[in-house]
Amino acid sequence: MIFSFDAFVTDALFDRSGRAAFALGDGTVRLQTEDGFVTVEAHGGPMGGAVLAAAVHPSGVGIVTGGDDGRVVWSRIEGGEVVATLIAELKGKWIEHVAASAASGLIAFTAGKEVHVRDAADPAFARTFTHEKTVSGLAFEPKGRRLASATYGGAQLWYARIADQKPTPLKWAGSHIAVAFSPDGKFLISSMQENQLHGWRLSDSKDMRMGGYPSKIKSVAFFDKGNLLVTAGANGAVVWPFAGANGPMGKEAAEIGFSRDSMVVRVAGVDAQPVCIAGQDNGKIWAAHMRNGRIETLKAEKGAPISALTTSADGKRLAWGDESGEAGVLEVLDLSGPREFVG
Repeated sequence: MIFSFDAFVTDALFDRSGRAAFALGDGTVRLQTEDGFVTVEAHGGPMGGAVLAAAVHPSGVGIVTGGDDGRVVWSRIEGGEVVATLIAELKGKWIEHVAASAASGLIAFTAGKEVHVRDAADPAFARTFTHEKTVSGLAFEPKGRRLASATYGGAQLWYARIADQKPTPLKWAGSHIAVAFSPDGKFLISSMQENQLHGWRLSDSKDMRMGGYPSKIKSVAFFDKGNLLVTAGANGAVVWPFAGANGPMGKEAAEIGFSRDSMVVRVAGVDAQPVCIAGQDNGKIWAAHMRNGRIETLKAEKGAPISALTTSADGKRLAWGDESGEAGVLEVLDLSGPREFVG
């Protein structure tokens, strides 16, 4: 199924029911239906606006978006009706990053130097964590109790429900623009302005340098039950090993799907399988199996750079979007066996 939205696709997500949702640069959210999609006017109103970030709601129904209008909105289909609920509004602020945890029921979002936390089950709950510098990324640990924020000079760890606290600092010089926890919660990975990744083993805050990239890493994803991490930022998909107590320390990354004339700008992974998916700056999308080396093209048509990429929970479908507003939902091929040829 292919869509033409005529607006930059900020993010593409699957909710718990398997419904695809697209957050767009025109301030709308498009929710997939059997007949196509429905539109939620989540941000901007008559003056226009943009969705800057999105995450699946902790309930698993619909998505939470942050916009340049200072609003945080929950969009979903409920009882056959399209519903949009305002979660928070910070007038005059840009909500550039959103994270949500199904485990704890919490929603976090950034506004400049502040991180705000809300509880999906308790409208009265609110926490604010202030930083010295602008916050450029957010992620909940798998259990949802701690929250990592990316900022200049490293990352900070916060207990998401505690009001008055000093965060645990994870220091590394430079500007950190995104963070991600490993699925077992043992490692934190940050993407940096300086075309490299940095990581910390959380048990002892030991640093992990993960460099060698020709461009900025805009996208990372764990897959294969957390044993592997795939990243964008190179001519192929760069895959780091995370099995064992030391993760990638002392190990080298592998690059798969190298192309001389294009860069991988978005990645996704299948949670239960050694299959990663790469979206390129020429609009193409491919999938690779890391055990047998099989690579298959999922989207062969060239177009605008891929701006959003995600897999469904069962790993059988892929939602994608690009910078021009083209988007779609594709079937992910089973790459576990040999390629079949039709004679």
